[in-house]
Amino acid sequence: MPRKSGKSREDFKTRHSVFDEFTNRTVYKLISEGYFEGLKSPLFMGKESNVFTAIKKDGTRVVVKIYRLETCDFNRMYDYIKGDSRYANITKRRRNVIFAWVQREYRNLMIARDAQVPVPLAIAFMNNILVLECVESYGHVASKLKDAEPSHPQQFFKDTVEGMKRLYKAKLVHGDLSPFNILNREDKPVFIDFSQSAPLDHSQAEEFLERDIRNVCKYFSSLGVKADEAKTKALIVKQKQGSV
Repeated sequence: MPRKSGKSREDFKTRHSVFDEFTNRTVYKLISEGYFEGLKSPLFMGKESNVFTAIKKDGTRVVVKIYRLETCDFNRMYDYIKGDSRYANITKRRRNVIFAWVQREYRNLMIARDAQVPVPLAIAFMNNILVLECVESYGHVASKLKDAEPSHPQQFFKDTVEGMKRLYKAKLVHGDLSPFNILNREDKPVFIDFSQSAPLDHSQAEEFLERDIRNVCKYFSSLGVKADEAKTKALIVKQKQGSV
């Protein structure tokens, strides 16, 4: 890719002045490697991360998730990671933990994708930044389930449980599944936010699974679906065919 002109660099600095210099350099590196042309519309602005849409050179829309280095609760992140056998040797230093958190989300998404769980394609990660497929619904960025009630709640619930079942079979639990972390893509679920997801050998995996089931069943029960927690767990864990 051609080097940007001095004016382009100044425009970049102006648009990205909200970030620290290290993050700006990482964004610029991802741009120079062709993952996207520049950040566009913000999807979410939080204390720990900012999420933007971005456009690739071919016009494809992607999502760029940027963890804020100075405000992330890396102690909370470390509490999740330290029980993950894949990160047994991680040291408790802010950037180490945040970078591992981003890598962990990428790895978990790859595992989920391989298991045919409905998740965005993980495209790339670098330092505190993750690049993902932009999930679209009827030509627009898909909304979270909390903001986009399904037209057919019973079927949506069944599809959600099937996704949880496939994830469990891949030896992962999401750990924070709820209407806040499920997108509604044309009345089908897509799971997002996998940084806290844990392998089944994590000491809290059972607790995470039960929390996911409780959150999902509570939401769908509010829509009139008969969502029994015990039956849902049995279906996920025992991998039996049947209705929920």
